[in-house]
Amino acid sequence: MIRFFDGGMGSMLNLSAGELPEQLNITQPERVFAVHSAYANAGAEFITANTFGANSLKYDNVGEIVKAGVALAKKAGKKVALDVGPTGKLLKPMGDLDFEYAVELFSEVIKAGKDGSDVIIIETMSDTYELKAAVLAAKENCNLPVIASMIFDEKGRLLTGADVPTATAMLEGLGVDVIGLNCGLGPKQMIPLLKELRSCTSLPILVMPNAGLPESVDGKTVYNVDPDEFSQDMLEIAKIGVSYLGGCCGTTPEHIRQMINLCRDIPDSVPEKKHDTVVTSYSSIVTLGKKPMVIGERINPTGKKLFKTALRNNDIDYIIKEGLAQQEKGAQILDVNVGLPEIDEVQMLCDAVYNLQSVLALPLQLDSSDPIALEKALRIYNGKAMINSVNGKQSSMEAVFPIAKKYGGVIVCLCLDESGIPETAEGRIEIAKKIIAKAAEYGIDKKDLIVDALTMTISTDQKNSAETLKAVKYIRNELDVCTVLGVSNISFGLPKREAVNTAFFTLALENGLSAGIINPLSEAMMNAYYSFNALAGFDNNCTEYIDSVTVSDTAALPSSATLDLKTSIIKGIKEDAGVHAKELLETHEALDVINNYIIPALDVVGDGFEKNKIFLPQLLMSADAAKQAFEVIKEQLILSGKNEKSGNKIVIATVEGDIHDIGKNIVKVLLSNYGFDVIDLGKDVKCEKVLEETIKQDCKLVALSALMTTTVPNMEKTIKLIHDNTDAKVLVGGAVLTKSYAKMINADFYAKDAMESVRIAKKYFG
Repeated sequence: MIRFFDGGMGSMLNLSAGELPEQLNITQPERVFAVHSAYANAGAEFITANTFGANSLKYDNVGEIVKAGVALAKKAGKKVALDVGPTGKLLKPMGDLDFEYAVELFSEVIKAGKDGSDVIIIETMSDTYELKAAVLAAKENCNLPVIASMIFDEKGRLLTGADVPTATAMLEGLGVDVIGLNCGLGPKQMIPLLKELRSCTSLPILVMPNAGLPESVDGKTVYNVDPDEFSQDMLEIAKIGVSYLGGCCGTTPEHIRQMINLCRDIPDSVPEKKHDTVVTSYSSIVTLGKKPMVIGERINPTGKKLFKTALRNNDIDYIIKEGLAQQEKGAQILDVNVGLPEIDEVQMLCDAVYNLQSVLALPLQLDSSDPIALEKALRIYNGKAMINSVNGKQSSMEAVFPIAKKYGGVIVCLCLDESGIPETAEGRIEIAKKIIAKAAEYGIDKKDLIVDALTMTISTDQKNSAETLKAVKYIRNELDVCTVLGVSNISFGLPKREAVNTAFFTLALENGLSAGIINPLSEAMMNAYYSFNALAGFDNNCTEYIDSVTVSDTAALPSSATLDLKTSIIKGIKEDAGVHAKELLETHEALDVINNYIIPALDVVGDGFEKNKIFLPQLLMSADAAKQAFEVIKEQLILSGKNEKSGNKIVIATVEGDIHDIGKNIVKVLLSNYGFDVIDLGKDVKCEKVLEETIKQDCKLVALSALMTTTVPNMEKTIKLIHDNTDAKVLVGGAVLTKSYAKMINADFYAKDAMESVRIAKKYFG
């Protein structure tokens, strides 16, 4: 049967402004225990410890707080869920929190709270990278079951861009036990997300909605779904199919009691096992085994003199441009191989992965024969990567499979072993079977394997092509495993290699090739790819084929090109942006550079963000590039004595009692890059301080942020002070706010996201 969690601790504590809920575990334990008891008496089987925001960024005594929180939950006499929430910081490269430091922060909580807990619940996560850090901390520091629960918006996206299937693939790869949805939305709004989650996961599901949307009534935050309506909605959710139910913000013991009464006899329902082979980045997913995919081969030093020089010079920009060029030409996955004997491959592979993921949203294939390099790169990879590679040698399987099992990924399996590469298809098939069987011993399903039957050149033996194709066909059709080939090896030693490569690629696709590692900058190879997809029925109405042959050559991004300022900003390459800004200042006025290059580039990115074509990481990297260009312009203006600040001033702050500043910081960056003079007062800012600075700076627009429902009354108080004492307008935003809620607290403007804040400011200042 379905099992039940409790409800919203934060909203039940009735916190005063500035009160930190986790500190009450020590200062007022009876207050916390009373909430636990109320939920236990309502029938909840799992009591969630009051440790959601406990981390060393907020508390010096986090261990003491967590231990006390677990003890209080345990005292309620039910199973205890150690609650792990987000840090309130964005991880690098978007923010300033290092990935390994995030792992340390979460590890401290896990170590302190694992004794006495029955399960770890990592909840309200809006960033896959931070979620990965928390899951690794749990897995590395305890043996308890791990629930990972996320906060999606109504478009079905996390803050940093992942949709439900993308985030699910990463979490399943990391080996979580239960996957969940919580916070942000009411039960009705979560139903479409639940249906999507069931369609892509094989794991048990937890659903914990808010009690609807928040409203302000007499200066207090209340939620608009009462226990009767909540329980009816949760009954519908239970019938769709879940294993665990609970509540989040605004759900009282009565909400939980009525939900349990209605749903207690509904059997739990674990989704059917899925068999899709998928790889992801932080925001995009690629499914292998249906339509064939292109893996770009150009980030590889083999036979590339310029690339080798770039690696020796630690020229990361060269690698990024190679990635961008392949993305522009249609690659869906990028192979990343930086192995040279004379460099530190471990460090270089990590640097390449980090920087490529800062700019590109394509999944990566981590390509190395060094297991240490693979593990280090997999650890920092944001998503579910391809792992290239393992082979049939016992030593290889023993080295790679444990890494793949820990971090998740799709493993490229090479058909060779201690005896070398078999000449026949049959020999390679036997090695494939051996690898598949061995992977199963490590708990790795064949859906997470992709077999490389190995392309051998026909210049030494013309039977090589036929044997490879025979192996590909058998492995794909009879073993039901995806296949991959490094296509260009077929023509080694022959003249006019592209013609041979193209013909072989087409034959391989016809024989069941799931992905070809090719050069996407080869027009002939990509023509063959798009033509095959159209002929084989993988390209509905031949749309992709038509687009591929009608797109202007100028839209491509040549590998060796130097980008202009606008493109550098759009692509998020800040070093290039600074260089090009300096070049333009030699022939253009500073204002012309800003208005004709920087702002239009930011508008392109902003438009893509609003249309869900690009996501927060790309938005912020573009903002960084624009900032670099502005810094160059600012230096020039200072030297010429013309530097003036914009008259369009905006005071920005997170309101009193709220220590979360992710949203505020994102808005600040974007407003600054659009030329506004932003005065950032920080977080947990008293309303009197906001008023003081607004008057002092003669500001006409104030931007306020709140993430916690308990701090929205302080936002309302601040708005009243501003309106009563100045003629400034107030713009508000934050996860707990809605347009109607903003109107209730008398805000002048409401922004649902950072780009809307920019649009409002531009319109307001004309």
